[in-house]
Amino acid sequence: MNCKRNAMRYSVWVKFNSTGKIQVNGEDITICVKSKPVRGKANKELVETLAEYFGLPKDRVHIISGLKSTKKLVEIEN
Repeated sequence: MNCKRNAMRYSVWVKFNSTGKIQVNGEDITICVKSKPVRGKANKELVETLAEYFGLPKDRVHIISGLKSTKKLVEIEN
């Protein structure tokens, strides 16, 4: 995988209609979001939640693939 320096990539599974739950297991993350997958709202919430969890600004969390899927590849810059 082509990965930016000082960045990690995670496989992320999204569950909808629930909030606040994040489970990290190595490079796999399961996250629950309240927003419905309409007009990118769930993706926005996903980025915000992961940024807060890792203590980083939102602009350091990027969805690499899976914008319209419950399984996503997310890159987080350190």
